[in-house]
Amino acid sequence: MKTLDWYILKSFLKTFVFLLLLFSMITLAIDASEKSEDFVRSNLAFGEVISKYYYGFLPHIISLLFPVFVLIAVVFFTSKLAGRSEVVAMLSIGMSLNRFLRPYWVGGIFLAISLGLANHFLIPVANIIRTDFENKYVDMGNISKQQRQFLNNLHFRVDTFTYAGMRNFDTTTKTGNGFFLEKIRDNQVVYNIRSETIAWDTSKKQWRLENAIERKINGLKEEVKMISTHFLKLGYKPTDISEDEFKKDKLKTPALNRFIKQEEIRGAETISAIKFERYRRDSSAVSVVVMTMIAAILASRKIRGGSGYHLALAFITGVSFIICDKFSMVFSTKGNLPPIIAAWIPVFLFSLIALWLYKKAPK
Repeated sequence: MKTLDWYILKSFLKTFVFLLLLFSMITLAIDASEKSEDFVRSNLAFGEVISKYYYGFLPHIISLLFPVFVLIAVVFFTSKLAGRSEVVAMLSIGMSLNRFLRPYWVGGIFLAISLGLANHFLIPVANIIRTDFENKYVDMGNISKQQRQFLNNLHFRVDTFTYAGMRNFDTTTKTGNGFFLEKIRDNQVVYNIRSETIAWDTSKKQWRLENAIERKINGLKEEVKMISTHFLKLGYKPTDISEDEFKKDKLKTPALNRFIKQEEIRGAETISAIKFERYRRDSSAVSVVVMTMIAAILASRKIRGGSGYHLALAFITGVSFIICDKFSMVFSTKGNLPPIIAAWIPVFLFSLIALWLYKKAPK
């Protein structure tokens, strides 16, 4: 890294930080105007709104638009360099395009690593703050979210050969009724336990069955036992059974990986959405590098129309990336597209665009 590289890199990062702050202020103003009634109804002080909502909302929205922010920042300052003929001067002294792009690679990889770490560890914590506030205050009138404390007809798989279920479950008291568990071997039930009452024991971290009936079946022989109190390890906690559409967003990546394995065993219908979220955390970070290269190559040429033309191209590119990302998510969660492919499709397509622009650019 020479003086010229540091000059480009500093301009890159300064412009990015400036645009990030600018767009963040605009986003906060728009969101505050939309949720003003909710803030008044919550009876929270200004400081409490900031700490209980915007500490979570701002990192969430920044992470979603981070690649677009990088794209616009690179186009903005590189277009200025081209407009002042600085890029022409660099190339005229014999600097190759590859050499010119070196500081962009450094800056793009640095921001990509920052976003990746945030996606894996910081953004989930922010999502806990944001979703808790929205569920408590913004969705106060939504009966389906606020009053849905009872879940009916639950069925899940404990492991490869064990299945369990409940007639109903109260997420508040962590108790359920009509519990059963069966173990299958060679398409035959070999073990069965039933209990009219099941509750989560917080001290033992296990499920407690009251007045359970246990059956062990071996061919035509059956052993029946009455158990007044029986503790059972299911591998599921009450939070795993309760329905939370934001749970995948609130888990750090190590916990999310464990959750994916658990939901695969359980046979959950939402497994595609959960896997997509896991792969998206990596793909969105890599997309930062792709957007940096597209923007640097697009804006490095001095053309008629100047920065305005370059910014228009950046806007179109950014919007196209967001649309492509949303379409791939829908095809994965609602269709049959594998989540790993859906998460990486936008990165792959725009990588091809970056490669095409590189081949067409003067070397």
